[in-house]
Amino acid sequence: MGPLESASDSMAELDALEAEGVKAFHSAANADELETARIAFLGQKQGRVKSAQERIKTIPSDAKKAYGQRFNAVRGALENAWEDGKKRFDKPAAIIQGLDVTLPGRAPRLGHLHPLTQTATELIDLFGRFGFSVARGPEVEDVFHNFDALNIPDSHPARDPLDNFYLPGGFMLRSQTSTVQIRVMEKQPPPVRVIAIGRVYRPDTVDATHSFMFHQIEGLMVDRKVTMADLKTVLRLFAQSYLGEDVKIRFRPSFFPFTEPSVEVDMQWHGGDRWVEMGGAGMVDPNVFRAVGYDPDKYSGFAFGLGIERLCMRRHGIDDIRLLYKNDTRFLEQF
Repeated sequence: MGPLESASDSMAELDALEAEGVKAFHSAANADELETARIAFLGQKQGRVKSAQERIKTIPSDAKKAYGQRFNAVRGALENAWEDGKKRFDKPAAIIQGLDVTLPGRAPRLGHLHPLTQTATELIDLFGRFGFSVARGPEVEDVFHNFDALNIPDSHPARDPLDNFYLPGGFMLRSQTSTVQIRVMEKQPPPVRVIAIGRVYRPDTVDATHSFMFHQIEGLMVDRKVTMADLKTVLRLFAQSYLGEDVKIRFRPSFFPFTEPSVEVDMQWHGGDRWVEMGGAGMVDPNVFRAVGYDPDKYSGFAFGLGIERLCMRRHGIDDIRLLYKNDTRFLEQF
């Protein structure tokens, strides 16, 4: 084969290299096939372009310039074909999933705390300014802490299976946060000033003001010479601080096994003639003190339990408790 024929053949090989390489890059069906083609044609060690570059050493001197110019053009064409392939596979993955990354971005929707969580946080802060610390207890409770230690006898209707969620093994879902009072007093000597906050469970019929699961905040203050006047003062200050200076509350004589004397605390509903129970309260019964090892001759105390849902509803003008649990974003986003 003569020199001129060798130069002619080398130029033909460059033409074939360009055609085959461009076809390989354009026909790649995915990113893996594109990478395989890149290694075959543009690889630094054994790529065909690299081999064509080495061949220039064997080209006759008078043909090297033409070969070099053609080689540069072929290499450029293959690199452009590879870049086009990269662009082709950078975009479709996002489009296939229904997302076009070339469109302007959408601002994310930021959530916020549920109104009941907001209410609980505000109550903790408010009673914290009154000097009450926060205590928590288990929601699955034993009968001793839920009833026995609270001076609730076996015959009391509050123990009725139809009014509680009993579990195997002598356990139950707590029906009141008063159980936390007992656990605190078992571990801490007087003085005590705590609030307990959390979920409680009773199989009530669901309506506008009742639910089988709801939230309570329980307050307990024990010290020497604590009186009913202290209890009423704390609750009035709380109502005015949380619900407003013009709020009206009233105390009605009542009975609870764990307090004596006992009162029901009502609040006026949205300035009308309707009164709604806010919770129960009273002076801690001496039998409760004895159950936790306190001396009722030395110490006295008060306790109160308030429904967080009703406080939230009164604060925001909500008339149906069920709205708080429907997870309707049109309702929740107002808070």
